This record gives sequence, C-alpha cells and structure tokens, in this order.
Amino acid sequence: MKEQKEYRVIRIVSAFSLSKDRADLIAQKFAEHTQIEDYTVVQETDSSLIGGFVIFSGGYRYDYSVKGQLSRVTKHLKDDPSFSSSMKEKDPTVSAVDFIKKSIDAALLDFSETPTALQGQDLFFSGEGFVEPAANAGHVVVDRLREQVENTFFSDGSIEEIGRVSAISDGVATVRGIEHCLNNELIMFSTKTYGIAMNLEEDVTGVVLLGEGEDVSEGSVCKRTEKTVSIPVGMDILGRVVDPLGNPIDKKGGIHAEMYCPVEAEAPGIVDRSPVNEPLQTGITAIDAMTPIGKGQRELIIGDRQTGKTAIAIDAILNQKGKDVICVYVAIGQKMSTIVQMVNMLEKKEALEYTVVVASSASQSASLQYLAPYSGCAIAEYFMNEKKKDVLIVYDDLTKHAQAYRAITLLLKRPPGREAYPGDVFYLHSRLLERAAKLNDELGGGSITALPIIETLGGDISAYIPTNVISITDGQIFLETELFFSGQRPAINAGLSVSRVGGAAQTKGMKKVAGPLRIHLAQAREMAAFSQFGSDLDENTQLQLKRGLILNEVLKQPQYAPRSMEEQVFTLHLATSGQMSFLEKEDVRGYLDGYMELMKREHLDVFEILKEEKELTSLLLEKVNIIADDYHKSYLLSHPKYAGV
Repeated sequence: MKEQKEYRVIRIVSAFSLSKDRADLIAQKFAEHTQIEDYTVVQETDSSLIGGFVIFSGGYRYDYSVKGQLSRVTKHLKDDPSFSSSMKEKDPTVSAVDFIKKSIDAALLDFSETPTALQGQDLFFSGEGFVEPAANAGHVVVDRLREQVENTFFSDGSIEEIGRVSAISDGVATVRGIEHCLNNELIMFSTKTYGIAMNLEEDVTGVVLLGEGEDVSEGSVCKRTEKTVSIPVGMDILGRVVDPLGNPIDKKGGIHAEMYCPVEAEAPGIVDRSPVNEPLQTGITAIDAMTPIGKGQRELIIGDRQTGKTAIAIDAILNQKGKDVICVYVAIGQKMSTIVQMVNMLEKKEALEYTVVVASSASQSASLQYLAPYSGCAIAEYFMNEKKKDVLIVYDDLTKHAQAYRAITLLLKRPPGREAYPGDVFYLHSRLLERAAKLNDELGGGSITALPIIETLGGDISAYIPTNVISITDGQIFLETELFFSGQRPAINAGLSVSRVGGAAQTKGMKKVAGPLRIHLAQAREMAAFSQFGSDLDENTQLQLKRGLILNEVLKQPQYAPRSMEEQVFTLHLATSGQMSFLEKEDVRGYLDGYMELMKREHLDVFEILKEEKELTSLLLEKVNIIADDYHKSYLLSHPKYAGV
C-alpha cells in the first residue's frame, strides 16, 4: 500500500504585504526545513509584528518577527535576577520591568520614524537591522530574500506549539492542538491569562484557567510554555500579602524577586531528612505540654467551625517572634474581610515582619484556591532550602481546598467517588504535606513545620477528608464544640488529641511536668464519667475530680497571649504539685496570675536558669519550691476565706 503524503496548510503572517512569489519562496524553504511535501500557502498581514513574519503550521507557531524577538528579550531580562539587581543598584526608583518597557518603546519609536516611502515595501529584519529592497533591481531583491530565508530558518527562532479553544465554561477550557502538553504544564492564552493543563486526553486537553479568563473565548489561540507554574520569591516577600501567583495585593508596591520557585516540587527523600527532635513552641500550654510539635512535623488542627482553629494557628505564629522562624499563612476560601482583619492583627502585634500571607479569598476562582497551598509551600521551601531557615506554615483550611479541587475535577468531567470527590483527592494533600520536613545538616538543617486545618461537621472525624489528612499527618489537635461553649479556651480534647513525635519535641523541663499532667487529666475524665452514676464519692475520687477541675482552669488561655516555655513549666509544676487543691474554681486563675507576677518581678534569675539549661535541676526545683511556699503563705494571709487551710 502506497504511503499517504502529509498535507498541511502553511499560514504566513507578515508585518507588511508580501508578493505571491515571496510568500511562495518562504513557504518552500519552510517546507524543505520541516520536511513537508504537500502544502498550501495562506498569507495574512499584521502590522503589530513590526517586521519579519510568523508561520503557523501543524499546530506550531514559528516566530521570526521583530515583535517576537523584542518579547523574548523582555522575558529573558525579566526572568534574570542579576539584571533586576543591577538595575536596582543603578537607580532604585526604576524597576527592571519599567526599564524594559522604556527600551521597547524607544525601539518602536525609532521604527515609527522610518520614512513613509518604506512603509509600503517589504522590510525584512536581520541581525544588522531592517533591509530595504533596492530600487529597480529585482534580482538583488530575490537574492537578499533567498539569503534572508536561508538564514532565518537555520538560526535560533521561537518555535511554539499552539492550540485553539474549542469550548470554555466555568473557568475550564477545552483545547485542541497541543498534543505534546505535559500534566500540570502552564498554558498561555494571553499576556494576562494563563491556565494549568490538568486533563490530557487523546484529542483534547482540559485546561483550568488561573483567574477569570475574560479574554478567553471559543476559537482563542493558546500556546505551551513548557514549564509548570512558578512564583517569584525573595527576602522582600516577608511582611507582604500575595495572591497564589505571587502578585502583591496589599498595595505596598512591587516585590523584588530573587528567583522563581515551582509550586509543585518533589518532597525531600528519607536520606535528606533528619529526625524531628527540636521543639517548635506554640505558646499554648495545652499543646506544648500534651501534644508537642517539633520542627519538621505535620500537626493537624481539626474541629467544627467557630471552635478556635485559626486562633491556635495565629497564636503559634505570634509566639515565633524573636525565634528566627519564618511564618507562612495560607488563607484558602476565606472572606476577604476576615483575611484583612487577621493581617491587621499580625501587623499590630509586630508579627507581620517575619510572616508571608498567601491569600485566596472565597470570591476568587476555584483554580486559585486550589493553587494557594502549593504556592505557600513553594515560598516556605525557598526559605528552608536557600536561606536554611526554620519555617512554620499554616494551611487554613484544607477542607475548602479539597472542595475547590472537587469543583475543578467535576468541571473536567472526571468520575466522582466518595462524597463526590475524585479518586486522587488523597494524593492532593499527601504530596503537599510530605514536603514538610527537617533537613539534615549537609543540606543546611532548615525545616518546614506544617499546621494544616480541617473543618468537621458535627464533630465527625470519620468523614472522608478528615480521615485522609489524619492518616497523612503526625498527630492532631482536636477541638470540641462542647468544651468551647463550656468556657474551655482553647477547647482541646486531651483524649482525642495526640502527637506522634511526643516527648522527642519537648525540653527536659517540660517533659518532667507534662507527664503527670496527662495522667491527672485522664483520671479526672474517667472519674467524671463514673461519678454520673452515683452521688456518694469517696475522698480519693473527689480529690481526682478537684485536681482535674483545677488543671482545666490552668490550661485556659486567652487569645493572642502566648506563653514562654519557662512560664509554662513553672505554671504546670505548681498545678501538678497539688498545692492548689484547696482553691475554688473561680480563684484558680487569680492565684496563678499572682504567682507568675511575683516570679517575673522578683525572681527573674530562675527564668534565665531554666531558659539556659532547659531542665528543672534539683537546685532549681528547690529554689522554685521555696518561692511557691512563700507565695502560698502570703496568699492565705490576704484571703481570709481560706483561713485554716
């Protein structure tokens, strides 16, 4: 059987009108270069090309125009951090982008001043400039053209694979033509609109638009970029609020980018990691004592809405002040007013200077909400890998992230599974949270500690997304609605909360006082359930219930008031020693505040000793016990109702 010849349309778009002979000559040389045997030539003009021409054939775009060359130079200079830095040194008031724009405008102005007589003729762009055909010398023109074409096709040019939008709806475009597209590749529709290729089918590609995509319609042309989504990062990003694409949205001016980081990156391997053994203090006594978090850990914060999940994460960020820890807060699907309020609070507490906020509000498209946590993780990885820093990242929250992904996949017509989520929703969060790690010393010893937040319905932690994330993380902090409304703040359920790192992420001093705390609370919880069935309780049971009541009061903590490790250790030592058993519930807080005020006012030396040694030595313990006894006596003297205790 005779092999069928390949037949193509060669469409030539030139800056000025070409004669048929010249168009045929360009097409002939192009066909020889690309090994096309049968073809037809279609010619168009586009004055915006300035000079040269563009060829469309076989789903590719071959750009040999002046406009294309200027565009490539612009992109190269924009992406070159060294150029941006040198421009900033020469004139800090002029950004690199402004300089490029001015340079291009000057080039276009020079060309616009070309004599009018030349505008109607064929001008070709070469390395030496614009070539004008010689008057009354046809053979010279043909020779120049032939030489121009020969040089053009074998020189470095821009070859782009292009496609056309066959359908678009709800932020998802169906594209035909980009046959060699890769999964998660960035697709360019215009200078303002991009998309991510997420469905790779035999004939079409499903592309999720980043943003509204108002300038994309059926028939629009798009092209491959041959790279994944990357965001600009640098030290200047600290203290800023950015969208998932790295664009500043806080009206504080542009951000100088040192480099671009891909939002999708491979998690560090086992050999690259080191054990989690260094505590990351949250400043919340209940967490640091019973569910400690280590640098490089992933600790889930889970609970119903309005139970204080975000408050715990914000307190953890506030507690990193002065501890050389960079914080990244990722807001997914929240109201913009809530995000603004949170940013203002961080600024007021002087915590914004070491924090980056990645905001994707509820009003933004599902694609940007889907991208937000990966962008935040890319920023965190920049500080961990390049600056060797410890990073705390908060994902608030991954329930809305999963819902955004579900919306995208249903629009892409992927088959739904349990609760209408796609089958790969587990991979969605596992590839994100696995990027949290503590690197070994050879790689700089930096770390990313992740605090993902999951919202439950009616306290159901056995739902699809909660069970998925629980199985990925290294423990969870469970917040209970009943505890919250009973006045226990933070409303942490000590029975369901756990840290799989445990005492490895605690100092020796904290470990010593935290051991009895968990035992006493468990005993009190068990006795409280037992005491519901009878009224006559023996003295030992009443003591355990009273101790549990006092410990719960000690663990109460106001919002935005994190405590230092030293305060927590001294507080828990006093609470677990049994010295507060005589107090009524309403007096516990006052007794404790008075004790801590005395310690800070007259015994700062014990704080310094504990801070340096991180351990309750016998000598330090003896000194603290003397202070506690003296305070106890003075308290009884000033409170007559406890006379005789």
